[in-house]
Amino acid sequence: MINSEHRYGVRLEWTGNRGSGTSGYRAYGRDHVLSADGLPDIAGTADPTFHGDRDRWNPEQLLLAALSQCHMLSFLHVAVRHGHVVTGYTDDAAGTLRLNRDGSGEFTDVLLRPRVSFGPGPAPTEQEHGQLHAEANRLCFIARSVAFPVRHEPAAVLPAAGPS
Repeated sequence: MINSEHRYGVRLEWTGNRGSGTSGYRAYGRDHVLSADGLPDIAGTADPTFHGDRDRWNPEQLLLAALSQCHMLSFLHVAVRHGHVVTGYTDDAAGTLRLNRDGSGEFTDVLLRPRVSFGPGPAPTEQEHGQLHAEANRLCFIARSVAFPVRHEPAAVLPAAGPS
């Protein structure tokens, strides 16, 4: 495959000016809107710990969502390449953010918990299922771009055996 570059763009608009801008740490809202051409807006904010609104997405959740989405899309691709039919996929992803004394922070770990349903045809063994997720992780653009481990605890749901 030829190396190529793809460019992406989003627009961020801060909507949290309560009238006095950033005149004080508690004087402004963390609300903002993310948009991209042709897509619905995403209402964003800070984590509630940092004075954000619980009814909006925060950057930490969006990073976790991006990792979960990227892994799923990579896994579906890998499953097709290996001849496995996926009929369902869910993930209950979790991440750990460490706050540092200087006010900075970073993710130290993300755990994806994909639950994959396989349909008719050859289903992977437990070991093969783990290998499919490992391959998907190697292909995932987002997982390759972060500086913390992205771990997996996959579960496979195999089709019920027909009557004998």
